[in-house]
Amino acid sequence: MLNRIIVVVILVPIAVVLIALAVANRQLTTFTLDPFNPGNAALTLQLPLFVMLFLAVILGMVIGGAAAWLKQGRYRKEARIKRREVQSLLQQKQPVSAAHGPSAGVPALRS
Repeated sequence: MLNRIIVVVILVPIAVVLIALAVANRQLTTFTLDPFNPGNAALTLQLPLFVMLFLAVILGMVIGGAAAWLKQGRYRKEARIKRREVQSLLQQKQPVSAAHGPSAGVPALRS
């Protein structure tokens, strides 16, 4: 139920705005990587403006995700170390045999 609310309240309006943005910005825009010679065809792209905007958003998400992933590296390392410690403790524990169980040394009840 919560997923449907999220979709209706958040994702549908975002989709409507993005579709309106794409329809309104269909004209070709020149993007050049050479600021000193803008006419250089090797370093110039002509794409619709909405494509450039979407690419910028995607690139920002990728860079932000990579930055967050790198920032959280020490926490992942600490988790790996703790997981190894727990596994080594579990491996050191020997299985409880019947002779050494919780009822060992307790005399049986006589009826």
